[in-house]
Amino acid sequence: MKVLKFGGTSVGKPERMQSVAQLITADKDQKIVVLSALSGTTNSLVEISQSLSEGKKEQAKQQIDKLEQHYRSFCLDLVKQEAGREKAKAIVDEHFEFLNIILKISFNEALNKDILAQGELLSTRLFTVYLEEAGIPAVLLPALDFMSIDEFEEPEIPKIKIKLGNLINQYPDQTIFVTQGYICRNAKGEVDNLKRGGSDYSASLIGAAIQASEVQIWTDIDGMHNNDPRVVKKTFPIEQLSFDEAAELAYFGAKILHPASIWPAQHFNIPVKLLNTMQPEAKGTIITELPNGNGAKAIAAKDGIIAIKIKSSRMLLAYGFLRKIFEVFEKYRTPIDMITTSEVAVSLTIDNPQYLDQILKELQPFGSVELDHHQTIVSIVGNEVAATPSIITKLFDSLEEIPLRMISYGGSRHNISILINGQFKEKTLQALNKGLFGLE
Repeated sequence: MKVLKFGGTSVGKPERMQSVAQLITADKDQKIVVLSALSGTTNSLVEISQSLSEGKKEQAKQQIDKLEQHYRSFCLDLVKQEAGREKAKAIVDEHFEFLNIILKISFNEALNKDILAQGELLSTRLFTVYLEEAGIPAVLLPALDFMSIDEFEEPEIPKIKIKLGNLINQYPDQTIFVTQGYICRNAKGEVDNLKRGGSDYSASLIGAAIQASEVQIWTDIDGMHNNDPRVVKKTFPIEQLSFDEAAELAYFGAKILHPASIWPAQHFNIPVKLLNTMQPEAKGTIITELPNGNGAKAIAAKDGIIAIKIKSSRMLLAYGFLRKIFEVFEKYRTPIDMITTSEVAVSLTIDNPQYLDQILKELQPFGSVELDHHQTIVSIVGNEVAATPSIITKLFDSLEEIPLRMISYGGSRHNISILINGQFKEKTLQALNKGLFGLE
């Protein structure tokens, strides 16, 4: 059995959703199709939720009405027969009746999660209506019936495996199953989600749970590219990556793949393919256990980085100093991306400012603390890239005009990272594209 995940742009227009139906019927293999919300929907739901949290109910009502009109127009172009249109209308009526009811309810975090879930619930139900009209047999498996996380927001793969297996076994002759990405239930049984980009995560978790033959991630770009095509003119898709290489690229900014989506597939050694709904004939990228050669494969950039420098003479010849600093970040569940140390200072980076004020307050007793916002981590990723001859020479020759804030070399065999001011991001990516890949 395969798992095929389609992102928001892949189902964001009626014709795109219709194309997805063609793609999933291209072979007779049994498959689970995981859908994101229609492109733009989650952002709209976030805005509605934000308006409600601020008590701006009239504004929320306008936002709801605008989104509802979009869905009504979408349905008219998606399904053409009267029976299908009646079913699609009933679905839209049901979900927007809920959104209008919440205007009368006190806002809370649980309600927020319910609001955010509406996008995936709508897309999958409407897609199933279209499949029925097109004569394509399919079964909708509600993700809320099997996808769950524990009290630490970690997925419960053993439970998911049992629940999903039981559901699938009810339909022994069925080839196509449809389910929602992103949404799940938490330890309290409430509607929750796997955070932004969670549909990739859903697909990988489902693949792990059913021991899929492969997981396909369909987007609007033909695989993982060697650089950011939005910034650099000449890029090329990478045919093969290892799980380790793909994980580094995803974590350090490659937008095509959510960072969390690698480890379930890697743990169960399930190949992941990155494919393009706009060009289904393109090879895309396959991610497997084994690398395909050594050296620099790709460059990724991660924005919104905060650099923190703690300087103290007490570090000199002291032990336990770094442990105490790390304990502050552990206390506030804030991951550290990069770190460099000297005899009297430690510099590190974070990408989550949620607890920044509390962290800074607790770091003050250790020494002087300096802060730099709007930084960018640029990572050069590839198997054994840190041990590749001449890579450092090429790197520094490429960046002779770029002021570097930090360098991380040797922490991973697959990654060399630099920290720069965000204003130099575009120039840095272009310079590395030329210096490492010979492309201008």
